[in-house]
This record gives sequence, C-alpha cells and structure tokens, in this order.
Amino acid sequence: MNLNLNYPVILEPDSNDTVLVTFPDVPEAHTFGDDEAEALLRAVDALETALEFYTDAGQALPVPGKAKRGQRTVRPSAQACIKLGIYQAMREQSVRKSELARRMGWHMPQVDRLLDIRHATRLEHAESALAALGRRLDVAVV
Repeated sequence: MNLNLNYPVILEPDSNDTVLVTFPDVPEAHTFGDDEAEALLRAVDALETALEFYTDAGQALPVPGKAKRGQRTVRPSAQACIKLGIYQAMREQSVRKSELARRMGWHMPQVDRLLDIRHATRLEHAESALAALGRRLDVAVV
C-alpha cells in the first residue's frame, strides 16, 4: 500500500482581501488566510479536520486527484499521515479496532488514541500497529 495524501488545492482571492483555499477532492475542507502562505498553513488543519470526519464515520478516505501543472498540493502532518495509513490498512483488510487491539495486546482506548489524528502517538506504537497489519512504515525526506 502506497497511500497518496497530497491533495490539490485551489487558491483564490476572496472578497475581503483574503485567500480562500478549497480542496476539489475533499469538499468538507476549506479555509482562508491573509495571504497565500498563511492560507496554505491553515489548509493543513482544515484537511486533517475533514479527513477526521471520514475516519470517525468509518468511510473511505477521498482519493486525491492529479494536480494540474503549477497547482499547489497540501497533505496532512507526518503524524496524521501515519495514522491515516493505519486506518487505510485496517479498511483494506476489514480489521476492526477490536481486532487490532487483540492483535497488539492493547485495550480499546489505546487503539482509539492511536487512530486519533490530534493525539500525539509514539512512533514505535504506530510501527507496532502497522506490523500487526502486515505493513511497515517507510520514511522519505525529500
């Protein structure tokens, strides 16, 4: 599984001298900023919040479309990407949270925290969860 979470964004001037950010593939995510840089910073939080709606509802994550030439993309934070990767692996294998807890010898609240995008999780815990799903974390610095 190679999970792509780079979502194209549309940046457009708003009527009140701000920059509006929308995500064509994630209609629930939108935000603004005083300028493009601030708008893109806020876009990460808007995207994570919207993707959290999908995970909370047990729905498939939206697939990012291909960015057009020169179009900016935004992705969740590294920690959120790892958690979304665990969520996606669970969906692909039809593994429920209770089954992941059993495989890891954890209690359900620990699995809930592991999947909570806003909760800071130790990297070794995320790696253990991925291993329990037959996956591994591969990190690249670009």
